[in-house]
Amino acid sequence: MADVARISDMEKLLDESRSALDQLMEALEAFAAVQENIRTLDLYYTGEEWREDFEADEQGLLPPDLKRGVLSEDAVWDLLTDNRELLARLLEVAAESIREGLKESV
Repeated sequence: MADVARISDMEKLLDESRSALDQLMEALEAFAAVQENIRTLDLYYTGEEWREDFEADEQGLLPPDLKRGVLSEDAVWDLLTDNRELLARLLEVAAESIREGLKESV
Protein backbone atom coordinates (compact mmCIF):
# COMPACT_ATOMS: atom_id res chain seq x y z
CA MET A 1 0.00 0.00 0.00
CA ALA A 2 1.21 3.51 -0.79
CA ASP A 3 2.58 5.64 2.04
CA VAL A 4 0.40 8.78 2.24
CA ALA A 5 2.91 10.67 4.42
CA ARG A 6 5.73 9.94 1.95
CA ILE A 7 3.62 11.05 -0.98
CA SER A 8 2.73 14.27 0.86
CA ASP A 9 6.40 14.88 1.68
CA MET A 10 7.44 14.30 -1.93
CA GLU A 11 4.63 16.57 -3.16
CA LYS A 12 5.92 19.33 -0.88
CA LEU A 13 9.46 18.84 -2.25
CA LEU A 14 8.10 18.97 -5.79
CA ASP A 15 6.20 22.21 -5.14
CA GLU A 16 9.15 23.89 -3.39
CA SER A 17 11.57 22.80 -6.10
CA ARG A 18 9.29 23.93 -8.94
CA SER A 19 8.85 27.35 -7.32
CA ALA A 20 12.60 27.77 -6.74
CA LEU A 21 13.45 26.70 -10.30
CA ASP A 22 10.87 29.09 -11.77
CA GLN A 23 12.23 31.97 -9.67
CA LEU A 24 15.82 31.11 -10.61
CA MET A 25 14.99 30.92 -14.32
CA GLU A 26 13.39 34.36 -14.16
CA ALA A 27 16.37 35.79 -12.27
CA LEU A 28 18.83 34.08 -14.62
CA GLU A 29 17.11 35.60 -17.65
CA ALA A 30 17.40 39.07 -16.06
CA PHE A 31 21.03 38.36 -15.15
CA ALA A 32 21.85 37.26 -18.70
CA ALA A 33 20.13 40.35 -20.08
CA VAL A 34 22.44 42.73 -18.16
CA GLN A 35 25.73 41.01 -18.99
CA GLU A 36 26.27 43.31 -21.98
CA ASN A 37 25.73 46.31 -19.68
CA ILE A 38 28.30 44.90 -17.28
CA ARG A 39 30.82 44.39 -20.09
CA THR A 40 30.24 48.00 -21.19
CA LEU A 41 30.74 49.25 -17.63
CA ASP A 42 33.93 47.17 -17.36
CA LEU A 43 35.34 48.73 -20.52
CA TYR A 44 34.38 52.21 -19.31
CA TYR A 45 35.80 51.70 -15.82
CA THR A 46 39.10 50.23 -17.02
CA GLY A 47 39.54 52.72 -19.86
CA GLU A 48 40.52 56.35 -20.13
CA GLU A 49 36.97 57.72 -20.28
CA TRP A 50 36.25 56.88 -16.63
CA ARG A 51 39.47 58.59 -15.53
CA GLU A 52 38.61 61.66 -17.61
CA ASP A 53 35.10 61.81 -16.17
CA PHE A 54 36.42 61.26 -12.64
CA GLU A 55 38.91 64.10 -13.03
CA ALA A 56 36.21 66.39 -14.47
CA ASP A 57 34.13 65.67 -11.40
CA GLU A 58 37.08 66.35 -9.10
CA GLN A 59 37.57 69.71 -10.83
CA GLY A 60 33.90 70.63 -10.36
CA LEU A 61 33.18 70.60 -14.08
CA LEU A 62 30.05 68.44 -13.84
CA PRO A 63 26.58 69.67 -12.89
CA PRO A 64 26.06 69.39 -9.14
CA ASP A 65 22.74 67.55 -9.57
CA LEU A 66 24.22 64.88 -11.89
CA LYS A 67 23.92 61.38 -10.46
CA ARG A 68 27.51 60.11 -10.42
CA GLY A 69 27.66 56.81 -8.55
CA VAL A 70 29.48 55.40 -11.55
CA LEU A 71 32.37 57.76 -10.75
CA SER A 72 32.88 56.39 -7.26
CA GLU A 73 35.87 54.11 -7.12
CA ASP A 74 33.89 51.32 -5.48
CA ALA A 75 30.48 51.11 -7.16
CA VAL A 76 31.58 49.71 -10.54
CA TRP A 77 34.43 47.68 -9.03
CA ASP A 78 32.04 46.06 -6.54
CA LEU A 79 29.53 45.31 -9.31
CA LEU A 80 32.22 43.70 -11.48
CA THR A 81 33.52 41.68 -8.53
CA ASP A 82 30.03 40.54 -7.54
CA ASN A 83 29.31 39.55 -11.14
CA ARG A 84 32.48 37.43 -11.36
CA GLU A 85 31.73 35.79 -8.01
CA LEU A 86 28.17 35.02 -9.05
CA LEU A 87 29.34 33.51 -12.33
CA ALA A 88 31.84 31.35 -10.45
CA ARG A 89 29.15 30.27 -7.96
CA LEU A 90 26.80 29.35 -10.81
CA LEU A 91 29.54 27.15 -12.27
CA GLU A 92 30.18 25.52 -8.89
CA VAL A 93 26.52 24.74 -8.34
CA ALA A 94 26.12 23.40 -11.87
CA ALA A 95 29.24 21.21 -11.61
CA GLU A 96 28.21 19.86 -8.21
CA SER A 97 24.69 19.10 -9.42
CA ILE A 98 26.01 17.33 -12.51
CA ARG A 99 28.50 15.30 -10.43
CA GLU A 100 25.78 14.27 -7.97
CA GLY A 101 23.46 13.36 -10.82
CA LEU A 102 26.14 11.22 -12.42
CA LYS A 103 26.78 9.37 -9.14
CA GLU A 104 23.11 8.52 -8.85
CA SER A 105 22.81 7.28 -12.42
CA VAL A 106 25.80 4.93 -12.19
